[in-house]
Amino acid sequence: MKNNAPVVPRKYLSIFIMLVSCFALWGLLNNMTDNLVPAFQKIFTMDQSRAGLVQVAFYGAYAVLAIFAAVLAEEFSYRKGVLIGLAVYITGALLYIPACIAQSFDVYFIAIFIVAGGCSLLETTCNPYVLSLGDGSTAVRRLNFAQMFNPVGSMMGIVLAQQLILSNLNQATAEERAAMPKAELDAIVNHELFWVCAPYVGLCAIALMIWLFFLFKREGEKSPTAKAFGRVAAALLFSVVPMTVLYFIFPKMNKIIWVLCGVVGPVVYLVLNSDYRSMLATLLCTPRYWCGVIAQFFYVGVQIAAWTWLNVYCQKELGVDAATGALYYTIAIILFIVCRWIATFLMKYFNPALMMAVFAVGAILSCLGVMYLPTKILFACGGMSFSANIICLVAMSGFMSLMFPTIYGIALGGLDQKVVKLGASGLIMAILGGAIITPWMADIIGNAGSFWCKLVPGFATDWDTNLKLTQTSLRASFIVPAICFAVVLAYSLIFSKKSAAKKG
Repeated sequence: MKNNAPVVPRKYLSIFIMLVSCFALWGLLNNMTDNLVPAFQKIFTMDQSRAGLVQVAFYGAYAVLAIFAAVLAEEFSYRKGVLIGLAVYITGALLYIPACIAQSFDVYFIAIFIVAGGCSLLETTCNPYVLSLGDGSTAVRRLNFAQMFNPVGSMMGIVLAQQLILSNLNQATAEERAAMPKAELDAIVNHELFWVCAPYVGLCAIALMIWLFFLFKREGEKSPTAKAFGRVAAALLFSVVPMTVLYFIFPKMNKIIWVLCGVVGPVVYLVLNSDYRSMLATLLCTPRYWCGVIAQFFYVGVQIAAWTWLNVYCQKELGVDAATGALYYTIAIILFIVCRWIATFLMKYFNPALMMAVFAVGAILSCLGVMYLPTKILFACGGMSFSANIICLVAMSGFMSLMFPTIYGIALGGLDQKVVKLGASGLIMAILGGAIITPWMADIIGNAGSFWCKLVPGFATDWDTNLKLTQTSLRASFIVPAICFAVVLAYSLIFSKKSAAKKG
């Protein structure tokens, strides 16, 4: 049935527009970060697994700081959460400068973690902020509308990464770099890292303008009490101190385990605080919510993993370079944007959960196409070749388009406003999937003898010394996205009925 309630009431329009800018900003940062994996792999001549630590840092920060962001929004306000999130991003971006000067991947790791921490604060705050700006009946549509601008930012991130980062990479192979004199190699790396640094630092100007808007956009907020300051400070300590101690005492600790240990601190804070403990209990007694967190974990994991390795897949299957591979990534993001806009419009007439189920089926079929269809060129367009498996690879992005905001809206729908902010943090913590699923795919890609390779017999098994994979291992890795989409499909079907949602 058609819903005539306004998606965004006029009185909230200016706030909504600036929040949309935040959606675009973190979308831009997400997709620039995806391109840092192949960039750092070349710059620092490292393998897939170590380069994949970029994603561990980025999406691990989302998981670790999401609960702190929820406490911040609860004790202060959404507005202050946005302000602090932008400030944290600016701090992390400026840290790229000493990382560039020192030519240190470890300093970049810390800088990326801080940048992502700012994004975590923004996402945890902005998503429920958008849901609150109008009638509850249009909340999912409003969030999908705001999220439409996230891939626009992603598109900008791809362009910036391609034009500023990837295009400035020296084409020397790892073997050629190893044979270079140190002074020559240092000059090349300095040039490459400067262009890694430039876009992140440049974006600080945009972040500052948004920050100034929210600084002066005060709407009758109450001043935080001493108790509120104490709770926020305690949440921050529980979130940051354990990870900092572990990082410096055990520098060689597996970074995924490090992130998982870091998540424990904020959860302990919730358990120790009686008010937040009761909120957590309410959420855990709501199947629609905690199942949504699980679905979001797998969805974000598959989005990040599929986009991270899309470029590599094109390089291997089509024999193109990284810059050309980024063009296929660009097409995938354009399709993602178009499909999200179309899906958002259709949600006015169709059940969002059932729409998501249809898209999940399409995504699973696309994964199977990527795994099994041959690389036989069907047509060329603009100097780019397209085969059935490459078409499936790109189409996957279109099917992913509506999943994040739809899972988010369904999971939080109908919850008491007292627990929405904490509930939002759980859904943002689920972004940890990006730090888990991406390395899972990387492990399959880099292991020519893995069990998963048996799923795709008949493809080449010779080792590519440049990309550090085989055709078989690369294709087999796309079983991981198929599994993730199956989880999203199950969630869609279980909570497709409004009556089920109310009971959940």
